[in-house]
Amino acid sequence: MNTTKMMPYPFFWDDAAIDLSFVFKDEKPAGKRGFMRAEGERFVFEDGTEGRFWGTNFNSGANFPSHEHSEKVAKRLAKFGVNIVRFHQMDAEWSTPNIFQFSKGENKCHTLEFDPDSMDRLDYLIHCLKEEGIYMSLDLLTYRKFKSEDGVEHPELLGEGAKPYSNFSRKLIDLQKRFNEQLFTHFNPYTKLCYKDDPAIAMTGLANENDLFLYAQKPVVLEPYRSELEALYREWAERNQVEVPGEPVNFGLEPDEKMIAFLCEVHTNYYKEMMAHLRSIGVRIPIAGTNWPINAALLQSQSPTDYTDNHGYWWMGDQSSINNSSMTSLRRSMLPMTGFMKLPDKPMFVSEWDSPWPNEWRAESSLLLAAAGALQGWAGFAIHTYRYTTTPNAERLGRNIALNGITYRGIFDSFNDPAKFGLFYHAALILRRGDVRQGEKTVKIKLPDLNCTEPDETIGFFKCRMPATDLLAESHKYVIEPPGYTSLDEHLTEIVLSPEDTLVDESKGEVLSETGEMYRSWDKRYGWIDSPRTKVTYGFIGEAGAIELDGLVIEAETDFATIAISSLTDEPLQASGNMLLTAVGRADNMDAQYNEDHTVELQPGHPPVVIEVTQARIRLHTDQQVMRVWAVNPEGFFTGEVPSAWKDGVLSFEIGGTHSSMYYLIQKQ
Repeated sequence: MNTTKMMPYPFFWDDAAIDLSFVFKDEKPAGKRGFMRAEGERFVFEDGTEGRFWGTNFNSGANFPSHEHSEKVAKRLAKFGVNIVRFHQMDAEWSTPNIFQFSKGENKCHTLEFDPDSMDRLDYLIHCLKEEGIYMSLDLLTYRKFKSEDGVEHPELLGEGAKPYSNFSRKLIDLQKRFNEQLFTHFNPYTKLCYKDDPAIAMTGLANENDLFLYAQKPVVLEPYRSELEALYREWAERNQVEVPGEPVNFGLEPDEKMIAFLCEVHTNYYKEMMAHLRSIGVRIPIAGTNWPINAALLQSQSPTDYTDNHGYWWMGDQSSINNSSMTSLRRSMLPMTGFMKLPDKPMFVSEWDSPWPNEWRAESSLLLAAAGALQGWAGFAIHTYRYTTTPNAERLGRNIALNGITYRGIFDSFNDPAKFGLFYHAALILRRGDVRQGEKTVKIKLPDLNCTEPDETIGFFKCRMPATDLLAESHKYVIEPPGYTSLDEHLTEIVLSPEDTLVDESKGEVLSETGEMYRSWDKRYGWIDSPRTKVTYGFIGEAGAIELDGLVIEAETDFATIAISSLTDEPLQASGNMLLTAVGRADNMDAQYNEDHTVELQPGHPPVVIEVTQARIRLHTDQQVMRVWAVNPEGFFTGEVPSAWKDGVLSFEIGGTHSSMYYLIQKQ
């Protein structure tokens, strides 16, 4: 069979080929189960239901669509199984609209009031998402550019979010409180509720990627803010009997043990004050601090918060610099970075993740993360990002765009990417429905000090590298315990490791979860997920021959692909009369061109989006004797019945030949 056949498979902004919303129809509207709270390591609604989420970010202008757009995008997300949207970058000055200004032209010299047109659009978007069973996470301080009439010193020298000064400056903290109160006490005329009283708004984060531990990249040098921090340090030093030299304190040096302790206290005091203020105005939902894996000290600083939030990426770059490596083929994936903020006794939500286009192998990412998250018991994921705008005519992957002078943001739109968003159906079932079981044993990694982890050479300034976690997310449930952190569920910990310990025997070139439902071999360059209701093979499966799972055999001719089959009923695959099969690997724009090793884009290509046809032989054990395999085109039409045969309890058919597609519905007649 021809293994390089390409076919158009565009994704439309206002609809989806498959509608999965019927599986989760009992979850509509969002908020019907009451307010969510953090309870141990889980999110729990008032009716006792656990909160599990598979979702996406709306970035900048995508938070303020027209009413018609809101209605269509909410229904589209529900069809994919998405049940949470994180509203991100609402306060970005470069965005049109943003929460302070609906359109460009007028020069507004303050950020003290919300634009009524922007708020009307945001209100209606919240209403539409809620009706479709989709919850919301509100970001508070992200990219806000403070201005002269805000009454701050040197606003022209403060960066986005006034990082890192917004963690301690009294004036900046007071302005954040004003923003937070305005937002949560805002009355939504479409839901008839203030934001603080709407249980569909499920969680919030205080400050995005904002901390004092990036001392080299963002040193505290700007006056009078530096002197304000020094005054806090000298007061702390006096309380703790720490000697401080007479000359000005240099906050741009690598901190010693005492300085780390001080900076931790600054962060925890900030979180406590901001959380207390939110509670005082009636906010009931779980609150997180900040959200990236800088180092153990920042992790420890999250102890006052209700849950931890984290960001995880496989690579960062743009079209001119592509790290075109496959996670499946390497011992260490993006999971160690993604799981770094998992404290004991707190839920963890991953509000940003991505393996962005034009990485050739990104189809390996969605289901690996969903399965690992289910194994770990993490609360959920939101991909960065759905879109930055709401422009309807976005028919190609990526775009050459500069937002605030940054060019790499053109790689992140995922709403029309078959290789990632196209697999969201199965990801939602794996995580929301619990198709992959949570691990039974808990491994605790005890950190000896707050500066013990090593910088990650692949990610830059993130100091979150420790051998113990390199493969742990795919084998055992784990938590990370900083020094001085008191775990309430000590009796649940069965294995204790140091950061340098390893639990997985790496000499075999593979990792198998303790539940037996996840496997990956970096030597053989493929992996699988094997649960009763969802089964997946991914990676370079064409090299593997026949991959045998429990009740399923897949033999692929295409070299790289993800093939996933999920039951669309409560029954396991063997008994189900309705199943979805998705097969996708490489996806790109028509006529896109790269250099020989796919590390530089030469031509971005043009619409339509094309996928490599995945060719494979499928043998599925099923009790249903009369089944049809339908190929489904991008518009949701049945384009033809794939020839199949049932014999001795096995349904056999081939995909990628007659009636090739990306989606196939396997249904009882």
